[in-house]
Amino acid sequence: MITTIWGTTKKPISSQRLADFFQENPQLTGTLYLGYPVIGTPEGAFPIDAIWINEEKGIILFNLVEGRSLNGYDEVQDDSANKLEAKLRNHRTLMQGRKLLVNITPITFAPLSRAGDAIDEYHLLANEETLLGCIENIPNNSRAYHEAVAVIQSISTIRKGVRRRNLTQPDSRGAKLKRLEDSIANLDNLQGRAVIETVEGVQRIRGLAGSGKTIILALKAAYLHAQHPDWKIAVTFHTRSLKGQFKRLINTFFIEQTNEEPDWNNLQVINSWGAPGSSERNGVYYTYCKETGAEYLDLAGAKEKFNYGKEFEGACELALTQAISLEEQVYDAILVDEAQDLSAAFLKICYQLLGKKKRLVYAYDELQNLGSSSLPPPEDIFGNDEKGNPVVSFDAPVPGKPQQDIILEKCYRNSRPILATAHALGFGIYRTPPTGLTTGLIQMFDQKNLWLDVGYVATEGRLEDGQKVRLSRTEESSPKFLEDHSDVNDLIQFHVFNNEGEQAAWLANAVKQNLTKDELTPHDIVVINPDPLSTRKAVGPIRKILFDDGISTHLAGVDTSPDVFFDDDGDSIAFTGIFRAKGNEAGMVYIINAQDCYGSWGSPARVRNQLFTAITRSKGWVRVLGTGPNMEKLRNEYEETVRNKFDLQFTYPTADERKHLNIINRDKDERIIRQGADSLNNLINDMLSGNMYIEDLPPVQVETLRRLLTREEKNK
Repeated sequence: MITTIWGTTKKPISSQRLADFFQENPQLTGTLYLGYPVIGTPEGAFPIDAIWINEEKGIILFNLVEGRSLNGYDEVQDDSANKLEAKLRNHRTLMQGRKLLVNITPITFAPLSRAGDAIDEYHLLANEETLLGCIENIPNNSRAYHEAVAVIQSISTIRKGVRRRNLTQPDSRGAKLKRLEDSIANLDNLQGRAVIETVEGVQRIRGLAGSGKTIILALKAAYLHAQHPDWKIAVTFHTRSLKGQFKRLINTFFIEQTNEEPDWNNLQVINSWGAPGSSERNGVYYTYCKETGAEYLDLAGAKEKFNYGKEFEGACELALTQAISLEEQVYDAILVDEAQDLSAAFLKICYQLLGKKKRLVYAYDELQNLGSSSLPPPEDIFGNDEKGNPVVSFDAPVPGKPQQDIILEKCYRNSRPILATAHALGFGIYRTPPTGLTTGLIQMFDQKNLWLDVGYVATEGRLEDGQKVRLSRTEESSPKFLEDHSDVNDLIQFHVFNNEGEQAAWLANAVKQNLTKDELTPHDIVVINPDPLSTRKAVGPIRKILFDDGISTHLAGVDTSPDVFFDDDGDSIAFTGIFRAKGNEAGMVYIINAQDCYGSWGSPARVRNQLFTAITRSKGWVRVLGTGPNMEKLRNEYEETVRNKFDLQFTYPTADERKHLNIINRDKDERIIRQGADSLNNLINDMLSGNMYIEDLPPVQVETLRRLLTREEKNK
């Protein structure tokens, strides 16, 4: 069975008939790309109509003819084949001496052509009736198939990173990291589909951390820009430090495809919020306010109006209520990364900025917020029209058609032990139940099947209320090569120290070894402090030790531009709080002061999410460091994860327990919770000191409080 991936095409009829031909011939295998790739030539971008990559036949290049005219089809065929061959010859993996290892066979597919229309045997011409025979006559050629697939998908230069490595030891960490990067240089079918296919309407891409969402959106933006250079396209995100990474990825891919620089006026990489000033400060929300006349709020203004943590959401909701109708579209397509950190109101703003085609693509990670504030379904985000029908809903997938809803189940960044540990700690799978509770779980997905969607299988028990279940990741969802390069005890380690001084000394020594013996570069190392508010102070002692040893470091977004995470030269190690770490990755990740992630009064899910996010930044090794009793407890949870062979074994919470989980996991405004606690504490103290008696309180409030306390007692 063939996999068909639809790009954008100006030949819809012949493209559809070619796709139908392959669907009707299930004995044919491989991948058919329609409207892809775009080849860079001295004359500019050259789009290929269609290409079929088959392990036996090699590369079959299709020129498509919509009508009856075949004038000059031979010249067009020669031209496209020559341009594709020239592109492939740039890649050493496809060459043996001067010979191209993979065959390219051009075929002109003209559904309305007749037998005998071909001008000679060399220039193949086919319709639906003759195409199968034409294919069967192509000699088999299975050489360099996988290398050809990687080149066609044009990601090799992106995945391999931006710096060359000077490696002398075959088993050093640097050598292992290079082999890992080379091994994941190929997109899988789901990733390829997500890059190339763009529907007329809203498209959703979901996937774990490390499943490639950011790279997919960068590739998608570059592809759309190459196909439609006149379109206004916006790429937007929540974390400002992603801006530099997006521009680098898009620039690399676009040049590889077209031999030209992107037109950054039409392809805009902009923040979700934005501010007045230069184009570098532009943002989606700011653009919306400017175009609609809605009041624009900066962060300070939003803080005055809305609760902590809800500033941007509140500003977007206010803008939607104040906006007048847009007179004309602002963008032809908008691509949103990290949508889990943005609100439904922001996605509505994006939707309104688009023209009639509504090409909105939003990608997010179901687990970055670990279920407590995951985005609602599209029907709830975009609401109903005047007839009561959903403005946006996703159709069930149809074979051979572009998909609106894509789930990336494979994780290419984190090994199975690292990802399972992040999940175990994030959900509190092996946490000792607090006094009075029957479960140590901190949070749970709203939908049971989401565990399966993100790559787990139930190897024991069932995902049913009150039932024991063991969830395991498979080699399909967590490829084995991601963990085979190192002993499992080296992939992830937890270290408990007596004080921060010991922690700093140990970390500085480990970093020095990474640089002097392990053949890692500063660009391969990231140090994360989970609490963003204390990061500058927390990382100071460690940076001081490294500075004295001649090792450069920087605090991302403070010592560098807010739009940059790694330094341009790659000679400095990035230190960061958790917010700026999101969307970035490194071979070796150090997490300091992890004891702060064991629990947090009023919002335990928030700090567990921080730990989950920090661990999943690692594409090789991770070291979790901390001090004190809470760090001991975290290490105990990790050791229990190891004893369970990195499976997740727990009793699925009942409906009543999930209600309790929702209570302890709510990400309410912490300030409101603390204010309530302070008021209650003052009341208790006044009553104990005799300043107030219960009879002084309104009877209705006393009765309400009594009922609430009685209900809680029954729930224990």
